[in-house]
Amino acid sequence: MKRFFVQRKNIFLASILILCLILSTLAFAQQESRENQQKVKNVILMIPDGMTIAHTTLARWYQGGEPLAMDEIACGLVRTYSANNPITDSAPAATAYATGYKTQNRYLSIYPEMVSMPGVGQVEEKDFYKPIVTILEAAKKSGKSTGLVFTCQFPHATPAAFASHTDNRNDYESIAEQMVYNQVDVVLGGGYKYIDKNQRKDKEDLAGYLKQNGFFVTTSWQDAKNFSGQKIWGLFAQDAMHYDFDRNGTGESSLAEMTQKALQVLSKNRNGFFLMVEGSEIDWASHANDPVGVVSEVLAFDKAVKVALDFAKSREDTAVIIASDHANGGMTLGNYSTQYDSALLNDFLKYITKAKRTGAGIEELLGNNKTDENIKKIVSEYYGIDNLTPDEINAIKNAKAGNLNYVLGPIISKRSNIGWTTNGHTGEEVVLYAYHPNGYIPRGVIDNTEVCDYMAEILGIDLGSFNESAYISNIDLEEKGYDVSLDTSNPTNVQLVINKGSRTYIIPQNKNVVLEGSNQYKLKYVSVYIPSAKRFFVSSEVESLIK
Repeated sequence: MKRFFVQRKNIFLASILILCLILSTLAFAQQESRENQQKVKNVILMIPDGMTIAHTTLARWYQGGEPLAMDEIACGLVRTYSANNPITDSAPAATAYATGYKTQNRYLSIYPEMVSMPGVGQVEEKDFYKPIVTILEAAKKSGKSTGLVFTCQFPHATPAAFASHTDNRNDYESIAEQMVYNQVDVVLGGGYKYIDKNQRKDKEDLAGYLKQNGFFVTTSWQDAKNFSGQKIWGLFAQDAMHYDFDRNGTGESSLAEMTQKALQVLSKNRNGFFLMVEGSEIDWASHANDPVGVVSEVLAFDKAVKVALDFAKSREDTAVIIASDHANGGMTLGNYSTQYDSALLNDFLKYITKAKRTGAGIEELLGNNKTDENIKKIVSEYYGIDNLTPDEINAIKNAKAGNLNYVLGPIISKRSNIGWTTNGHTGEEVVLYAYHPNGYIPRGVIDNTEVCDYMAEILGIDLGSFNESAYISNIDLEEKGYDVSLDTSNPTNVQLVINKGSRTYIIPQNKNVVLEGSNQYKLKYVSVYIPSAKRFFVSSEVESLIK
């Protein structure tokens, strides 16, 4: 009898163990299934640079109150401060989206030296200025195609943060060279002069390098539109492109058209893609306090959003994330002179809806003919304003070249009950928008670094593992006993020199190559020189090369 009960007890325990095993297996399977449902193959990040709620409100009223394409996927807010300032500039803001780390103003995708904002961790001194691998770079290393679409010049802060590393966002030539050597598969926007050897100070033939590496390089939108390959750099303006309202007759493409083309090319890769699309000039119109420019660029961006959402909704493997990098201008519907309880919608829209050009477009039309009569004629024809004051006419006459929108913007704003607090950025939160085929989206108030964390998670990319051993500095190499020096004889092409026995290895900045005699070796990452700190960062596998 005792043995019978023992046997029953053993059977009971075995049953419990089997049940626990089944339940844990089911739980694990459910978790795995849930994680698989969260994963996507493609991510489209869209950045309406400088856009605030006031911008979208005005754009919505401009089109008769009809909703914007992005409205349906609004889901939260994003905090935008940088490592050292409550008000960020575009470089650290884009860095947060690109890397998941905050850095200081002016820096692009490198660790900060100075940290002063609450909750931002201080990095070790040895890591000051160290390049941080971006989600675009990691996606490319993971076999995905990569793309950047924008209307500014391509080395400008936002696109630059995804494919370059520097402590000076204005060093366009170095940034451009890094972006070229990073071989982003699809680049569409402005800035051809930065790859043209005849216009670059260092005479580097970056267009030639791209062509040698299988890229189609063009300044013609028609040629780009007809392109059927997988690697293209289409730069449709020598510098920045025109505002959308000013585009007619230029031969330039719209942001929506470039987005459509990028998706067509990138989707050929079965492994998926990462694409960043920026509405670059919303920010510039806001700096100028130009409400016409704001409407022009918000609506152009929203058309690109529709293209992206239509693409994502037509398949089950694509997520779309939209978030401004920061607010700009302190724009309001209503200013100090507005009688808010009696102001009608037409009091805000009368002149803005009549506008056919932005302030920048009016400057092109005026040219050098800034007589009183021509100014009155052009402003009347393109804005419907027939009562310019003598002071306003003089201000238009005396506007600095390239800055007429800073004069015309306030003229339109004053007549349209539009308020502004600054010509600079502001520090409030911006709206977060997200679409995921299985509804896995961030909600509530999140940090800008969490946008990158989310994208990496759904793409299945471990950015931490990429950054653990990506870069080593000249100082690190010296401490390891290598004979290292910096050749600064050519300030536009500083080189790291490593002597090993009878061999000398030369590593030029901004490229991903090592030269040794007649041999050339390719590195995983572009080499980065930080002049202010005399630090040179090189892809860490260089050690195995020179041993």
